[in-house]
Amino acid sequence: MVLRGTRAAMLSMGSALALALVLATPAVAQSTTGNTTEPAATPTGAETPVSPANAGTADEAPGEIVVTGSRIRRDPNNSPLPLQIITTQELVREGISNPEQLISYLSTNGNGADNLASNSDVVSGAQRGTNGLSSANLRGQGSASTLVLLNGRRVAAHGLQGSAVDVNQIPFAAIERVEVLKDGASAIYGTDAIGGVINFITRKDYQGLGVQGFTDLTEAGGGNIYRVSGIVGYGDLAEQGFNIMGAVAYSSNRILRGSQRDFVNGNQPERGLSIDTRGTPIATIFNVATTALQTPTGTLTQGLTLTLPNGANGAGGGINILDLPGGAGCGSVDGGLPYDEVLWANATAQYACAWDTGRAAVIQQPIDTLTYYTRGVVRVGGEHELFAEVTGSSADSSKQFSNAQVSSNTTNSPFFYPLNSNTTAVYNDVFNRLRAAFPANAAALDARYGRPIAYRWRCIACGPREYETSTDTIRATIGAEGPLFARWDYRAGASYAKSESASVLGSGYYYRGTLANGTYDTTAPQVAGAPGFYGLVGALNSGLLNPFSVTQTEAGLAALQSVSAEGATLYGGQYEVRQFDGSISGPLFNLFGNRVQAAFGVDYRRETYSFNGSAAAAATAPVIFLAAFDNVNALTPKKRDVKAAYAEVLVPLGDRLEVTGAVRVDEYTGFGTTTNPKISAKYRPVDPIMFRGSYNTGFRVPSFNQIFNGTTISPNPGNTLVDPTLCPQGTVNGPQPACAPITPESLSGGNLLLGPETSEQWTVGVVIEPARRFSLSLDYWNIAVDDTIGSITIPQLLANISSFPDRIVRTNGIITGVDLRTGNFGSRRTEGLEVAARAGADLFGGQLTAGLDGTRLLTKKEKLLPNLPYTDLIGVFSLTGDLGLKWKHNAFIGYRTGAWNFSFSQIFRNSYRNFALPGSAARPLYNPRVKSYVIYNAAVSYEPWKDLRLTAGVKNLFDKDPPFAITYDSNTGAGSSWEPRVTDPRGRSFTLNLDWKLF
Repeated sequence: MVLRGTRAAMLSMGSALALALVLATPAVAQSTTGNTTEPAATPTGAETPVSPANAGTADEAPGEIVVTGSRIRRDPNNSPLPLQIITTQELVREGISNPEQLISYLSTNGNGADNLASNSDVVSGAQRGTNGLSSANLRGQGSASTLVLLNGRRVAAHGLQGSAVDVNQIPFAAIERVEVLKDGASAIYGTDAIGGVINFITRKDYQGLGVQGFTDLTEAGGGNIYRVSGIVGYGDLAEQGFNIMGAVAYSSNRILRGSQRDFVNGNQPERGLSIDTRGTPIATIFNVATTALQTPTGTLTQGLTLTLPNGANGAGGGINILDLPGGAGCGSVDGGLPYDEVLWANATAQYACAWDTGRAAVIQQPIDTLTYYTRGVVRVGGEHELFAEVTGSSADSSKQFSNAQVSSNTTNSPFFYPLNSNTTAVYNDVFNRLRAAFPANAAALDARYGRPIAYRWRCIACGPREYETSTDTIRATIGAEGPLFARWDYRAGASYAKSESASVLGSGYYYRGTLANGTYDTTAPQVAGAPGFYGLVGALNSGLLNPFSVTQTEAGLAALQSVSAEGATLYGGQYEVRQFDGSISGPLFNLFGNRVQAAFGVDYRRETYSFNGSAAAAATAPVIFLAAFDNVNALTPKKRDVKAAYAEVLVPLGDRLEVTGAVRVDEYTGFGTTTNPKISAKYRPVDPIMFRGSYNTGFRVPSFNQIFNGTTISPNPGNTLVDPTLCPQGTVNGPQPACAPITPESLSGGNLLLGPETSEQWTVGVVIEPARRFSLSLDYWNIAVDDTIGSITIPQLLANISSFPDRIVRTNGIITGVDLRTGNFGSRRTEGLEVAARAGADLFGGQLTAGLDGTRLLTKKEKLLPNLPYTDLIGVFSLTGDLGLKWKHNAFIGYRTGAWNFSFSQIFRNSYRNFALPGSAARPLYNPRVKSYVIYNAAVSYEPWKDLRLTAGVKNLFDKDPPFAITYDSNTGAGSSWEPRVTDPRGRSFTLNLDWKLF
């Protein structure tokens, strides 16, 4: 079936797929190195490796294992559930070097701020703990609604966030396969498994010594990726009764800045994109009022009317000397651009400059990660296995964002440029430029000569603001499994997992140097070379730093360094999971000549979370300018216990029909008891065709943060919000007083009364397998979630203002505050189709293979309250959350002959509705829709002998830039001209992978 919106995109791979489907013939054996497992054509897209560690007993069919989503052994390629299995060879083919890239590659994964590019800017609230975090988001249900397992057991959530698992802690060097269950699984695993389950399966019986090296180098520079790993094992479990193995890997993702890519460009006014900031590397002059403590005689332009060519008063909107008649122009400094006063409906800013914050952002965060994995297993009594495994990771990340903006005000940050012996030349130059530009006001300016200049300035010399985060994880597991009686077996295990993270301030942060009333704080560092001046305010007000220059003197740099807060603790957190599980499974009786099988089990889990504040944010400590401390959310260890019991029964109703039922009862501390059933079935009317379906309910309990966080008050410096009750048009329009911009403070935080989310979902599908190397599956899925947990956004709140009167604060009739604290908001409905196709044929002495995995989103809608209508979100841009693309697919074609293997693949992401800034739709080149993102990858592998494989590849073969998209909004951070939730900013890159089993 070809859908209208995706027809053109799929044609490019259609010929290859059609050829493979027609020529499908029985498969021939494929070789592997010691470190990779080959893909094959099956309903899941991969051949499941069978080894002594996971093979069935003599009474079980070959290839039957315990697969994700069930506790009963079965053939994963004959499953009633949509289960995708990815082997390491597929990762090599696509140049995937870490779990984050794998998650982004999955067509069934959503498009949220879940990778290190999309959460690289300043964030708050629920996104606070994303420093160094990469998470999964199956079917767009959110990172907290996707369960991530390692060998079938939970791992600890990220230490800072406490809700989502950081997938980069997974020991990738030891991975044998990844099982992706595209279905709800609360009936088996409990909470979080609404969107699906991703289970990373490690090798369990490796023998020998293998090494792997990988590089991914960009053509344009920046953002290179390196990885090296080794794996060693000894002991044949089948012959010697034991095996011990270990693996270690080190990876390094290098920094990529927005300024290193031309498509990152916020200065595209003809397309409707310009930046709303007047904090620029050359300061913008403002008419800030008098402060008795710092400017008792007033400021230079205070109270003046400086008439612009458009008739507005430029003193209020800001004047930049670069933009004055005869000036060098805003673009004469790196990242500078003229302020678009028409787009932003701010006529008073005609002579202001702006600065491209997107170019200052980091679009690939640097992160260095070390992971390790060790495992030992021994057979006792010939059939019982005892095992122990320890895995862990250590990651160091640097989250960098735009340089600090300093702005004069009359309270705690009185930044002013004085006239003194250090500043006379610069002061006079600025004064004379103003005087020449506004001759009618020359006399008034002359009368004010010598008064300090108030300004807004982007401190380039301060360096980018940076959070340095270290995250350490460990998980230790012991377990046993083996036969009991009459073909019944048991599995039992206990584990402890911990994720601990700590963030400190890197570059770009400085002690403010003032108290709340604007007087100097003598507990802050004193400015070097300026006795009696303290902190960043003192470094500027002394005149040692020059806000009207992009370069600073040695004395100015020394003054800046003397008040640095680098190394101060920002915050930290720790998440621990202690768990025990036990289960038994086996046949109950025969029915219609087939065995009815069952599994019964119990789980116990204790989760503990703590979040640490910082002594640097104490009330008695000197203030650090712009540091996003989180002491209000500091949590002493919070605990909850989970006790669960479950049962699963597989009933074959003849040779063609099989029904499986499961139910799980969970008791959560603070939430009571919940019961979740699941029923699934498969039916084969004839051998090549299988129909399958399932129905289940699920739930997700709130994270500790969502319950216990304190209330944070955040300013809103933007210029795009209006009061919808006064301004029905919903956009800022300067001439209309009712449509004047509002800048309300926002409250964010937790809610002690939160309840769990609940879900109801079902799937139905068909699998067609006319030959072993041909399969085609199509699955429809439907997920209904109620009592959704989340934080309402300002646009959502204002769009539904009549429904949330208790969340709006007004002062003299003007909206001055909004309550965005977490709640159980409304409902979410999502449905879609997933298609997977695989084919293979013998051709010219080799093997031709082709495949496609795609997801078609049919419905994605949300409502905030039961009495409100649903809002359609398919293909609709949102600044936060999941961006619902109508269609996504990955397709490939490959050819193997002898020692050579060639592959060519396409990654397609559908277009969507573009965002629009105020007035942007009227711009001549504004594109209402963002173009589809289509890139191609190619790779060639060579195996000179059995245990050595060399793979060279090109990612983004045609060097496709991300399509232009407006992602900037002055209320939410940097933003830019591209969408990191959908596209890869690195451009064309060259990969080289060596996979060598030494013995």
